[in-house]
Amino acid sequence: MNDDTLTSVAQLKEFANLSKGAKFKSKDKEETYKWVDTTLGRFRYRKETKKNKGIIKHYIMNMTGYSKSAVDKMIARKKKIGKVVLKERTQNEFPAFYTREDTALLAEVVNAYRGQNGKAIKKVLCEMFEVYEDAKFERLSHLSVSHLYNLKKKVVYQTHALIFTKTNPVNVDIGVREKPEPNGKPGFLRVDSVHQGDLEKIKGVYYIHFVDEVTQWDIVVCVEHISEYFLEKALEEAFEQFPFGVINFHSDNGSEYINKTVSKLLKDAYIKQTKSRSRRSNDNALVEGKNAATLRKQMGHIHIPQKFAPLINEFCTSRLNPFLNYHRPCAFATNKTDAKGKVKKTYKTADYQTPVDKLIAIPNVEQYLKKGVTMETLKKKKLEQSHFESAKEVSKARMKLFNEMKTKN
Repeated sequence: MNDDTLTSVAQLKEFANLSKGAKFKSKDKEETYKWVDTTLGRFRYRKETKKNKGIIKHYIMNMTGYSKSAVDKMIARKKKIGKVVLKERTQNEFPAFYTREDTALLAEVVNAYRGQNGKAIKKVLCEMFEVYEDAKFERLSHLSVSHLYNLKKKVVYQTHALIFTKTNPVNVDIGVREKPEPNGKPGFLRVDSVHQGDLEKIKGVYYIHFVDEVTQWDIVVCVEHISEYFLEKALEEAFEQFPFGVINFHSDNGSEYINKTVSKLLKDAYIKQTKSRSRRSNDNALVEGKNAATLRKQMGHIHIPQKFAPLINEFCTSRLNPFLNYHRPCAFATNKTDAKGKVKKTYKTADYQTPVDKLIAIPNVEQYLKKGVTMETLKKKKLEQSHFESAKEVSKARMKLFNEMKTKN
């Protein structure tokens, strides 16, 4: 831009108002500094008043796009040496030892070794020249590990080292990823693991919680560890406590359930194995709700050492599980579908039943019961104790259990 016609601060101020948004275009930085030097001289910046100096400085900032501090440095340089010029570069420049071809070759090596660490790559580079006598690696054989990472920052390296691979999902052919549909049949179990707290990074006991989807038949088994060895025994023990046959076993995707040992056990028993679907957080909601409603209320959250797992398991088998299934009422929802097809669940007092009552109420339930289990034996088991007596016995047994563990700990 040619602004030679502007010779006074008054003209400069008027021009600034008329040319808002105008930008100074220069070929390079040197030309810009030359224009600033000419402008400061033409308007006699040093002899102007403070107000006019501000106008000149603001004009230069608008036209060059420089900040106030940058313009102040130019003005100081004009005052010191009489002109505004670029400073000469005083930093030492060293000749590049590694060429663009070397950097590109390094990228190829790193790609081939799938990003192995720097020391391993250095070893490869050295032996490529010293052992295999490949002349292309002569300079790279001297490359230090620290400078290797410097070369990785070069544009040449990054353009050659970009590897795009799609994320490969881990496909485990154990269990079907679907939501079970019991259609009123008992034997469709929802399973989850519950941990009994940590103490100074020491794990406590674990519970394996089984809940039937239709009857809400509730079985808790306590184990020392979550592993295939303990889980195999826990599954066999839990299945024996159900009065009906198990048809479907549904869990989350934890490795304690999705493994060959559990898969084989279920296949041998002709039990279908399913697992929770991705982005379906309520797939295992029934058993997760029971974790809080039954298990946590009975056992709390405090740390219990793993050595007490057999003692707790005896309590669950003899006291807790019979109470949950014969004497603890559960809510069973009544589903209503509106005009839009949305299912609304309602809970009424009449919908509360014990799991055994819900089981007996299933039409033709005899076809699902195990050998030796009948409706009469289920009713007899229920009437052996009243609900309140059973609840008091569980409380008493639980207190005895905790006192025993406290004494032995």
